[in-house]
Amino acid sequence: MRINVLGVGFDNLTMDEAVDRGMELLHSPGTHYAATPNPEIVEVCRENLAARQAVNGADLVLPDGIGVVKGARMLGTPLKARLPGVEFAAGLMERMAAEGLSLYLLGAKPGVAESAGKRLAEKYPGLKIAGTHDGYFREDGPVIEAIRQSGADCVFVCLGAPKQELWMAKHGKATGARLLCGLGGSLDVFAGTVKRAPKFWTDHGLEWFYRLCSDPRRAKRMAKLPLFLLHVEKEKRRR
Repeated sequence: MRINVLGVGFDNLTMDEAVDRGMELLHSPGTHYAATPNPEIVEVCRENLAARQAVNGADLVLPDGIGVVKGARMLGTPLKARLPGVEFAAGLMERMAAEGLSLYLLGAKPGVAESAGKRLAEKYPGLKIAGTHDGYFREDGPVIEAIRQSGADCVFVCLGAPKQELWMAKHGKATGARLLCGLGGSLDVFAGTVKRAPKFWTDHGLEWFYRLCSDPRRAKRMAKLPLFLLHVEKEKRRR
């Protein structure tokens, strides 16, 4: 049973359990997709029914953001852990590499996915990079066909929320991949164009603050975190 946080259902897992579940989906018939909502995305889902349906329709929904974990605790339904999408992806790639599975990278600015692919192939020997495509496309058809032709087992869809969740829900099956993962800005991290917060910041749930200090332009987006907590407090009182 999922933990409901303001209408979004989160799977209550440890990171190891999440990666195990991802591999189960990779080996299961059909097409599946994973979402990694943070408080900002939960706020979008509160106002956008289609986004909420797409996120809740995922086979795996992971809490990417300390705010989600705090919110669940405030509501009396604690989650086991915060599960950053970039760390989930790393664990998944390590397991995929051991089995020689293939990965397609979709999203980010031109050249970023290609650069990320080269770095990931070096970091995870055995992982096959089936192909890459930037996120600046106007027509879905050619991208879907490129993924299908690549024969990729898994696709990292990094188009930003809720576009990536809506895209996976609508087009996932047509790609022929067994698992698609919505991972926001992860390709920039994998390409080395954006650095993650140092371990101290991530261990103490302050990665959001580090990112804000590194890029003040995120202030408008970060403003949704206190709004999210306000809505959690209202929901707590309602319950």
